[in-house]
Amino acid sequence: MIDRSRLRTAILERLQADFEMQVRAALLARDEATNEESRAEGKYDTRGQEAAYLAEGQARAASELQASIAQFRDLVFPAPGDTAAVGHLITLGAGDKTDLYLLGPRSGGLEVTLDDLNILVVTPASPLGRQLLGARIGTMVTLPGRPPRVLAVTHIA
Repeated sequence: MIDRSRLRTAILERLQADFEMQVRAALLARDEATNEESRAEGKYDTRGQEAAYLAEGQARAASELQASIAQFRDLVFPAPGDTAAVGHLITLGAGDKTDLYLLGPRSGGLEVTLDDLNILVVTPASPLGRQLLGARIGTMVTLPGRPPRVLAVTHIA
């Protein structure tokens, strides 16, 4: 059984590292946008404008990561139960193959490894998250791919 507080810590560490990298990238892009060398040399020279757009995008991504950090920090993990909800760790399986998913509030696609187990964060906004939200043990879930895989919910913690 996975300790969910350790899982939260692993997710927060990963998000914090991504946030710090994004902030550095935003600052570098801002410096590039405001650098004297980025000033337009002609009416078709858009280096400065492109750098400004990049800085804006980097800052927006950093803001999104900051919001994710806050939501995971405040996430209340529900008690293990019969119906999957945000905060549950869900095991899908077929035969001897199992996959672990955390139904999280944000940062879908984030993958962390804990105790040699890979756990993928999915959100209710994603196709898989929509299938998992409200699922019960035994519910069949279709994972996209070629060919699609059909797995059953085997555990909700």
